[in-house]
Amino acid sequence: MRQVVLDTETTGLEPQGGHRIIEIGCVEISHRRLTGRHYQQFLDPKREVDEGASEVHGLTSKDLAGRPEFVGVVDEFMEFVNGAELIIHNAPFDLGFINMELERIDSKWGAIENYCSVLDTLNHARKLHPGQRNSLDALCKRYDVANSHRELHGALLDAELLAEVYLAMTGGQESLDLESSEQTQQNVVSLVTQKAINEANLTVVAVSDDELKDHAKTLSNMVTAPIWNNPQSD
Repeated sequence: MRQVVLDTETTGLEPQGGHRIIEIGCVEISHRRLTGRHYQQFLDPKREVDEGASEVHGLTSKDLAGRPEFVGVVDEFMEFVNGAELIIHNAPFDLGFINMELERIDSKWGAIENYCSVLDTLNHARKLHPGQRNSLDALCKRYDVANSHRELHGALLDAELLAEVYLAMTGGQESLDLESSEQTQQNVVSLVTQKAINEANLTVVAVSDDELKDHAKTLSNMVTAPIWNNPQSD
């Protein structure tokens, strides 16, 4: 299955209040491996960036002036995600903004859910870790994903971190049953030994009584009796 981990940065919190997307970041996963393919686009929102939002991602209206508008990149963005499972942390937020942008330009594409399935990693994390903090930073710490370089939020950076968290969170680990493993190894050795004997067509020769007596005499003459010949040994 092809998956795309997606994140956005915005001018504020409410798409219904006229806030816009200013950065889209995506990374691709195929067969549970990062492919190296990614999509990143900064956008000119044609409006001011809220001060609170700018404190989170560090972007201002001046930084974004002259960047493409969403209408100019919609086709390349949708073609990148088309047919994939989208992996998003707090999916309703990002999907709400993307669909508002698509509706604003009266796009031929319609809602993004018509082309992609969605997995919300926030919901998944809450099921795995009820009652605990499940922000992206908290999950990075929980799953040992290095994020010390993340001083500010960024859509592509957060998508890259989320991809690592998702793979760690869903990968699991098979239990190691040592007893079963040892028994399996013994069975394999037994089968291999028996196969070698059969193929070699070896003849088994019984030990004679005289040979057994000579062996016992040799053991009794040893200065230190071997431990396997001591009936008191445990």
